[in-house]
Amino acid sequence: MKGVIFTEFLDMVDAQFSPECTERIVAKADLPSGGAYTAVGNYDHGEIVSLVTALSEETGVEVADLVHAYGYYLFGRFVAAYPQFFKGVPDALTFLQAVETHIHSEVCKLYPDASPPELRCETPERGVLIVEYRSDRGLADVAHGLICGCVDHFDEDVKIKRDDLVAGTHVRFEIRRRSH
Repeated sequence: MKGVIFTEFLDMVDAQFSPECTERIVAKADLPSGGAYTAVGNYDHGEIVSLVTALSEETGVEVADLVHAYGYYLFGRFVAAYPQFFKGVPDALTFLQAVETHIHSEVCKLYPDASPPELRCETPERGVLIVEYRSDRGLADVAHGLICGCVDHFDEDVKIKRDDLVAGTHVRFEIRRRSH
């Protein structure tokens, strides 16, 4: 897993909890990397699981809630770091449809060893987007948080329905615009 996922997570913990909290969870997680990450490095995804578990123990917040909050936070960081991906995009559904074909393909060009999750999208009717997430890493809560961050970024009024098809590794999101 790319190091940017780790560096952004630790930045979120610093900002939303405290730098001292970050130090405690890194020490508690007893990570093979020692918690020293570079944005372009590659690290075992088990380390992010250890960090989130340690944060949950430290704060009393459920792991799923922390991972979802991280996805939401991460979307905002992506907007700030990669504004070119958002130029000319009219709404959340259009953006989400382009993630697999445009953004993930660009990530793989820049980092051939990257393995982003697979996203498949379909539009069964106007104002409805089905997003299927697949990843062996089981971080569907991050995907859910990213989707929520995207919806808020574009100020959309939608209902998100989530169906876990295979415990965190294969999830179907139905994003439906509410009629006004």
